[in-house]
Amino acid sequence: MHTVLFLNHDGLGHGDAELGREVLGKFLRKSVSMNEVDAVLFVNSGVKLVAEESDVIQELAMLEDNGVDLIPCGTCVERFGISVAVGQVSDMDTIVRTLDKAEKVITL
Repeated sequence: MHTVLFLNHDGLGHGDAELGREVLGKFLRKSVSMNEVDAVLFVNSGVKLVAEESDVIQELAMLEDNGVDLIPCGTCVERFGISVAVGQVSDMDTIVRTLDKAEKVITL
């Protein structure tokens, strides 16, 4: 496995939350061209990104269509009570194995 993106927040960076969500959307649109990304892991509020009402569902669906595994944390999905629109809800064992296999992890 080449590269894994680790999203532990529903925005990018710290500070203005609205700006963080906007910038993350732009990042995800551009990340479709990253050939070496094999998986995106979603934990904590990062799982909100895979929810049906997420502003970045189209971007994530494009990644998934390109063969990128979208892996939201099941405990986090339950905690936030979201309905997942993309990806495959998983557990911490899968998340740890995915991180272990990665050559590079990018945390956003």
